[in-house]
Parts: sequence; structure tokens; C-alpha cells
Amino acid sequence: MVKSFIGILLLLLTTSFFSVAQNSTNIGPKREFRGVWVATVTNIDWPSKQGLSVDQQKQELIGILEQHKKTGMNAIMLQIRPTADAFYAKSRELWSHWLMGTQGVSPAPGYDPLAFAIKEAHFRGMELHAWFNPYRATMSAGAITSQEHITKKRPDLFYTYGGQKLFDPGLPEVREYIVQVILDVVKEYDIDGVHFDDYFYPYRIAGQKITDEATFAKYPNGFTNIDDWRRNNVNLLIKMANDSVHHYKKYVKFGVSPFGIWRNYREDTLGSKTSGLSNYGELYADSRKWIKEGWVDYINPQIYFTFSRAVAPFGVLADWWSNNTYGRHLYIGQAAYLVHGMPSKREAAWGNQSEIPNQIRYMRANGRIQGSVFFSSKSLATVAKGVQDTLRNDLYKFPALPPQMPWLDDVMPNEPQNFTADAEAGGVHLKWEKPLKAKDGETASGYVIYRFKEGEKINILDPKNILRISFEDFTFYLDTSVEKGKRYNYLVTALDRLKNESEPSGPVGVIAK
Repeated sequence: MVKSFIGILLLLLTTSFFSVAQNSTNIGPKREFRGVWVATVTNIDWPSKQGLSVDQQKQELIGILEQHKKTGMNAIMLQIRPTADAFYAKSRELWSHWLMGTQGVSPAPGYDPLAFAIKEAHFRGMELHAWFNPYRATMSAGAITSQEHITKKRPDLFYTYGGQKLFDPGLPEVREYIVQVILDVVKEYDIDGVHFDDYFYPYRIAGQKITDEATFAKYPNGFTNIDDWRRNNVNLLIKMANDSVHHYKKYVKFGVSPFGIWRNYREDTLGSKTSGLSNYGELYADSRKWIKEGWVDYINPQIYFTFSRAVAPFGVLADWWSNNTYGRHLYIGQAAYLVHGMPSKREAAWGNQSEIPNQIRYMRANGRIQGSVFFSSKSLATVAKGVQDTLRNDLYKFPALPPQMPWLDDVMPNEPQNFTADAEAGGVHLKWEKPLKAKDGETASGYVIYRFKEGEKINILDPKNILRISFEDFTFYLDTSVEKGKRYNYLVTALDRLKNESEPSGPVGVIAK
């Protein structure tokens, strides 16, 4: 009974809703979502150009993951379907031309970029969320598509807007097709999440018109107003995707990253005190409804504004979203790409390297925001390198686990068994055995190793004591960073798929040789 009570207490203390706040030594919370978008469309982040060899692609991706591991990130949002195409082998769609330069051309027999990315991310203690663009099928009027591409085989499923071919969301067949594309990945790959970006109905372009009146007439679904009908079409896809993903794998998270403003207060008193583009009115995306109805596990609004942005201040929007999460997670999308942008395209505040770090401090002080995601990967090594340095040296100096999702799984795994630590010439060799199955049948999908110097208080709530996090089922580790003659104490805990953490095994003490 005492052990059970301690377990419940640990769960409460470490869950995202009771995260350890920054303390006087400026140590961040033990649980925080720290994500980064790795965009493949137009080769924004990876691969750097089309036609690279498999070894070059792998080397680049490992470099990206290493960069973000050093920065303290724990989640990668990898764009695997930019234009009704695939960055993965087990797909009903063609290989993306952003890989080899020609749509439908495989990089090499036996090579699967997504499978490789998942394995490398999990090894480094990072989740891999598969990022799908649900509706976009081409990027421009001049896009060269294969005769086997779905835009050529089924032109009746698309409309053209701004030169792009876009799936018509009002067609039931389109929604079913998109969900099946997603389920191919959910069933075949060990992903941690399914992620949508902000492109549903297109951002408005002067002189352009969405040509879906015939679809509206054929499938009105009881609606007489085309705007309400369009919003409902997107709602149907969101709910269908959420239900389908969790039907096959309950532990796979489903999240959406909408534009930063749901509705403005002048349009709806439930909206934010802002004056910008409306997700609800202009993009037909009722993002608040998705959270309220429980159709997403996390919402990731792109608040690409500074604190001083008059029409849409960062603080106002962060607070509004934190008041409208209905118990789901809120991760803020942050605009690393705007830091030091061209003067004609940015506010003066983006020239300040402390803008994004101050946003993170603001979110942590709020207490109801579980983390953030940065756009995009390359920006953190280039225009926002100063931000990356601040993350590494201060805000993300110590590792963090992703926040828990008790509505999906609130069962703690059992602790690892037979934990030992042996001092050897090359370091301290740690070994253990998998835990017994918990009451939900799970054993371990990862582990956390903690290390304490002699005399140091043993406290697993403090992230500075984390030596290693891995989302792989390994049962050994060689600690090569010890000093000879020094005594250390070690603990190990088990993680399940949704990052619930067991009670620790240990401590075991050892003097390094």
C-alpha cells in the first residue's frame, strides 16, 4: 500500500500538470515538450538538396538530430507527406520528388527514410511525430508530377487555387483517402505522433476563388451556409483522423498546428483580444472546437508574433490559448525563422535575440503551457543561432521528458529489475532487466538513467541529475564521463510508450576506476 501511494505521488509530481517549475537555480521543468519542425517541402531543412545519396541523406539527418539533441530537444516533427507524396517506403503514394528530384523515384532499394529517422530519434531520446500536410498536392502551377500521381489519376478530387492543386475537403472520398494514407504510417511505423500543420482550406489570395460549389451542392450534409459547411468538412477530417489513429494505436498522439488566432474578439467574444487573420473565418478551421471536443491530444498554435506586435501580441495569444485547452496539451509554435529576418519583413523586436527566450520564460510562468515547437530546424543553426545558444546554456541546459497524457494512459510501468553497476577501465557499466508487465500489459519502451555524485541528494524530480534518456528498449549503458576514484550513485527508471515513468531501481553505488 505504501509503495502504491508513493507511486501515485510520484506520478502527480512528475505529470505535466504539476511540472516542477523553474527554481532559484534556473533549472527548467523535468517535463516539457521541446519540439522542432524538420521541413522537407522545397528542401527547407532536409535533405539539403535533391539527388543526394542515401549515405549523404543519412549523414545530414543524423547531423540534424545531433544538433537538436545538444540543444535539449525531445521531439522531431518530420514532414513525411509534403505534397501527396511520401518520404517513406510503405506508402500508397509516390516517392516525393524532394528526395531524388523526380517524383516516384526511390532513393535506393531497402532504404526507408522514415524508419531510419524513427530509430535515430528514439536512440537520442526524442519522439518522432509524422507531419502530414493533409490537402496540398502540388506547390505551384508549374509543378511537374508523375503520370501516376493522384492529381493525374483522379483530377476530380482536386481544385486549383493560387496555382496549387488541393484536395477538395468536401468530398467524403477525399477524407477517407487521407485517413487511409495516415493509417498506413500508423500501422507500419513506430511513430510517436501524427501531426497536421496549418494548411486546411487555403490562405486567401486576392482574385482567387475556391471552386467547390458543385461539391457543396452534392454533399451539403444539412448545411445551407457554405462557410459553415467548409468548417464542418475540416471538423469531420480531424475527428476521423483522431478516432482512426487511436483505434489502431492508442499511444500514438494526434496533434494539429493551426494558425495562431482562432477568432478575434470583435468577431466572437470568446475570441482573443487581437485583430489578425482568423483561423475560423478565413481558413475554415475551428481549432478551438477540436480541443473542446477532445479530437486532438495537443494543439500547437503558430504564435509567430512578438510581445510588441500590436494586432496580435504574443502574450495575449499565449494566455488565450492556455485558457482554452480543455485539459489537452498546449505547445506554442515559435518563429525561429523570423529572428534577424530581412528588415522589410519583420518587426524590430525580431532583431532581439532575447525575444524567443523571453517567450519561453513567459510560457513557463503561465503554468498551463506544456512546451513549444520551433520553425524550423535550419533556423536554429543559422539566423537564430543566438537563441539556440541560450537554449543550450540556460533554458534547455538539462534534459526533459515529454509531458504525460493521462487521458490516453495513466498506468505507470513497473521498475526495471536486477540493476547493477560495475566499475571497469572504460567507465561504469550499468545493466538491468526489463520490468515485469504493468496492469496494462506494457513493460518498457525506454529508460531514464540518473547519476548522483557522492553526498548529493538523490532526487529524480530534478532534471540536472538525468544522465541519459532513450526511447529504445536497451538494458545496458556504459557511462564514460566519470572521474577515476570518485563515487557515484545510479538509478534507472522505465518509460512506457506515453512516457509514464516507473519508480526507480537502485540506488546502486560504485567507485569509478
